[in-house]
Amino acid sequence: MAVVDWFSKKTFSYIHSNNLIYNQCWEDPRLDQIALEINKHDHILAITSAGCNVLDYALSCPKKISAVDMNPKQNALLDLKIAGIRALDYETFFQIFGDGRHPEFDLIYKYQLRPFLSLDSRYFWDKNFSYFQGPKWRPTFYFRGTSGLVARLMNYYLDHTEVRPHVQRIFECTSQEEQSAIYFDKLKPEFWNLAARWATRQEALMYLLGVPRPQFVQIQKGYQGGVSQFIEDCIESVFTRLPLQDNYFWWLYFNGSYSKNRCPEYLKEENFLRLKGGLVDSIEFHSSTLSAFLEKNTQKISKFVLLDHMDWLYTHDKKILAEEWQGFTDNAAPESRMIWRSAGLSVNFVNPIQISKQGRTRRVSEVLDYKLDLAHSLHKRDRVHTYGSFYIADLRV
Repeated sequence: MAVVDWFSKKTFSYIHSNNLIYNQCWEDPRLDQIALEINKHDHILAITSAGCNVLDYALSCPKKISAVDMNPKQNALLDLKIAGIRALDYETFFQIFGDGRHPEFDLIYKYQLRPFLSLDSRYFWDKNFSYFQGPKWRPTFYFRGTSGLVARLMNYYLDHTEVRPHVQRIFECTSQEEQSAIYFDKLKPEFWNLAARWATRQEALMYLLGVPRPQFVQIQKGYQGGVSQFIEDCIESVFTRLPLQDNYFWWLYFNGSYSKNRCPEYLKEENFLRLKGGLVDSIEFHSSTLSAFLEKNTQKISKFVLLDHMDWLYTHDKKILAEEWQGFTDNAAPESRMIWRSAGLSVNFVNPIQISKQGRTRRVSEVLDYKLDLAHSLHKRDRVHTYGSFYIADLRV
């Protein structure tokens, strides 16, 4: 088992350090906005991912957003989006980041976007601007990156089965009853065949989606039926229990591009103009670990968006996880709120972590006030629905 863990760690680290992983965020910002209650005084610390949700938070007019990611390629994507907001008109911007392609992107990049980018971002996009005008097999940006490769394989599967028409129909339903009828009568029996179930059991596929072995194991051991059944149940919940009209997450995954009535908030014209009018200026980004950022940070942070990264650290580097929590408490404003997600159905590794506070050692559970009812209520409404649990807590400093 130690050899398997070592190999999985090396493989996952190699994939993450050498590739753009996330081309869209897979956390529902609608829930985040309710949980965080962002105001004009907030300094938000958020893991960058694809930058979609960072731009969503900026629409709530916080004082500052510090977007931090170990993978500089993720920050390069956020930087490109910010450059597009500053330099382009709405229709061109939507064509690039909504449709995921533009026939003249090479010229747009060279003359309009590149001057606004950091040196690191230029280095990445100088080599990869073709992501937005790619070949026929990967025609849109949203089939790029490792998660985009999985989406492309999924679409190849849909295009070569009888499933595609049913997917298109279910997104146009006006009621959950209609959705359920299509899903159970058409989609489930045709989509969930032996090949699909085999694919969703493969650990390597999960790596491409940004799911490390610790999360894979958490689900495999903690969910009846394992990872394959978890994924099937998640998709069933999305398609039968939640309205699909504005579910841009799964629409993008099954189509490779957004539509103007089914897209993140930053891609809507009125919000694009607000961001262009100055709201985007609240965002700064850092290619760094959270611990390294917190060690240098000089401004108190009132909102923390931690995604699901602690699942990985708990298994592979508990020391860094403890350092992070020390950094959170040292940098937190008097009234601060934290949100995070986990692949596990419940997380029991956060509370025992020890931190130094007010001259004595304390457990993290002593400084957190969990909002369990709110988190549970919001989690049921998650349009992505691929996490096992969602956490909201106030940090008492």
